[in-house]
Amino acid sequence: MPGSRTGRPPAQRAVKRPVAPGPSRENALLRLHTRARRAWDRPLTAYYLILGGSLLITVLGLVMVYSASQITALQLSLPGSYFFRKQFLAALIGGALMFAASRMPVKLHRALAYPILAGAIFLMALVQVPGIGMSVNGNQNWISIGGPFQLQPSEFGKLALVLWGADLLARKQDKRLLAQWKHMLVPLVPLAFLLLGLIMLGGDMGTAIILTAILFGLLWLAGAPTRLFAGVLSVAALLGVILIKTSPNRMARLGCLGETDPGPGDACWQAAHGIYALASGGLFGSGLGASVEKWGQLPEAHTDFIFAVTGEELGLAGTLSVLALFAALGYAGIRVAGRTEDPFVRYAAGGVTTWITAQAVINIGAVLGLLPIAGVPLPLFSYGGSALLPTMFAIGLLIAFARDEPAARAALAMRQPRFGKKRGARGPQGPRRWNTMRRRTSAVRTSGER
Repeated sequence: MPGSRTGRPPAQRAVKRPVAPGPSRENALLRLHTRARRAWDRPLTAYYLILGGSLLITVLGLVMVYSASQITALQLSLPGSYFFRKQFLAALIGGALMFAASRMPVKLHRALAYPILAGAIFLMALVQVPGIGMSVNGNQNWISIGGPFQLQPSEFGKLALVLWGADLLARKQDKRLLAQWKHMLVPLVPLAFLLLGLIMLGGDMGTAIILTAILFGLLWLAGAPTRLFAGVLSVAALLGVILIKTSPNRMARLGCLGETDPGPGDACWQAAHGIYALASGGLFGSGLGASVEKWGQLPEAHTDFIFAVTGEELGLAGTLSVLALFAALGYAGIRVAGRTEDPFVRYAAGGVTTWITAQAVINIGAVLGLLPIAGVPLPLFSYGGSALLPTMFAIGLLIAFARDEPAARAALAMRQPRFGKKRGARGPQGPRRWNTMRRRTSAVRTSGER
């Protein structure tokens, strides 16, 4: 054949096949997004986020309270772990309250709404009685309960408004009364204004802002029309402007918004040193316990400005971790409120989520210099047993609601003990036994069987 010296047909060359392209980056990102979405959509995702996120925030808060409060305690001639021990005791009590609330049925939560409301109003009125109420940092909002322990009743007013408001709106929704604006506002708004008045008598505007946010959250969940919502918001804004204008202290705090210099007379000392603490932390911080600002430079280092000490010692990584935990907690609360068919659960879960999220935003915004200093603690994180106890009870509410979802209940019911079934559970063949090698045969044996 032509082209072949040996007369043999030329060997056919192998045709080169195009190499299949490997998995593209877009496909990998798409698969990662699909997996993440499936994980978010699992029935127990909200339950794990609420439980895990709240516990992580509380534990990290205990660590930072111990680190940030040592110098303050020593300056007061107290042991270095004084504030940490009080916070740890409050966390233990709060953990018991959270566990109890997570195991309570919804009916019991609704039954507790009115006693908690009555107790909160009584204690908040008792604060204004001379000789009983105490003034801390210029605010008359405390009651001494013996020894070094004090109680701030306004913190329990937040929980009372959430439970009572959710129960009230749920009852009116069952009777189809929320379509009328009078039933939507009365008696919810007048009682909320009563709580706000008792709080403002003591001068605590920060707690009043949180209570107002809870009220707006409940009205928004109840489907308040835009005109009604705007009207209530306008009245609240007008009252806020009047209260700020009539208080030189509040006007000074508003004037320190975004300041990075203490200014004349050190009027913006706290705001400026909060920025200094965050700026000196860098990416990973100066190390746990190595803060410089807590050595008398930063006021309220273990309470309202503990986030600044966290940024200085743990850096940007630590502060972003705290923000991520609060974002996960807020997402889980919104998911619980959006997936339930029980109106009380929807209002209560939405109210608790609004409470924790708004308080975290106001505290962190003040530390970052984006908002005026309102004097509110960071939920589950800052020092303060009066704030920690009702907040952990509210977290227990969210856990109970997350467990009560139909899909979550089914997922929990399908779980079996890892090493066998529980004793005492009766089935068609009598009491169930442990699944061991020696008990695989049936409980009933035929005659002659050994």
